[in-house]
Amino acid sequence: MPIKLENVTHIYMPGTPFMSKAIVDVNLEIDDGEFVGLIGHTGSGKSTLIQHLNGLLKPTEGVVYVNGIKVDKDSKNLKALRHQVGLVFQYPEHQLFEETVYLDIAFGPKNLGLPEDEIDRRVTEAAGLVGIDINALKDRSPFELSGGQRRRVAIAGVLAMEPSILVLDEPTAGLDPRGRDEIFWQIKELHRKKGITIILVSHSMEDVARLVDRIVVMNKGRVELTGTPAEVFSHADRLLEMGLGVPQVTSLMRALKDKGMDVPVDIYTVQQARDVLRKLLGGSGNA
Repeated sequence: MPIKLENVTHIYMPGTPFMSKAIVDVNLEIDDGEFVGLIGHTGSGKSTLIQHLNGLLKPTEGVVYVNGIKVDKDSKNLKALRHQVGLVFQYPEHQLFEETVYLDIAFGPKNLGLPEDEIDRRVTEAAGLVGIDINALKDRSPFELSGGQRRRVAIAGVLAMEPSILVLDEPTAGLDPRGRDEIFWQIKELHRKKGITIILVSHSMEDVARLVDRIVVMNKGRVELTGTPAEVFSHADRLLEMGLGVPQVTSLMRALKDKGMDVPVDIYTVQQARDVLRKLLGGSGNA
């Protein structure tokens, strides 16, 4: 069990007039190798929660366990934890600062004091995992690259630390549709190839629906729902009450059902909808 949160509460600025409870009595378990989507409205506690997973924040109350490492309000040395949990914030390319792509990806391993051949292995492997041709780009300045390429270099820098858990907070924010699709495809491939635990924070119901194994829904600092995409998106009315939505294709299928068509409403990807409509049309291929 790599991740377990037990009755975790986090209070910002306790004891002051500005005190705010960001997450409240959260209990959550995430298994080895799971791909979990974390969704919720702005201010629901998503970002606060994920910062507990590598010790950037410590619980005001409760306990977090990550790969057997215990984190509570009194925890001190969390260096070992941060080696195991890679955290990628929104706009990670803003943290790029080295002169070349190679040096930026190598920054973390170098700080670990690893030998040069091990650093080179990690840089090459991490670059490959996110679709970067390191031989072609290693001597380029990261600031000469496209937005999507810079994003991938930043993610590769985290992967070069070889974390067993990768946490991604809105990793495609600000990218155009093509760049967003490329990043998500690389993340899905990373999970397939490496089998590491991935936690994806996203506002896009469509992207979460087609990528993850399980969804955790945050609302007002608490875990409101958890389950497979089909299970979670079956609570469409409840999600709407929380200021969230469902994939557009799910809304379409619900509307068709309301019009009397014999279609399932637990559809949340375009491919699923295409298959259903093709059957309704007698396999004509026009769907």
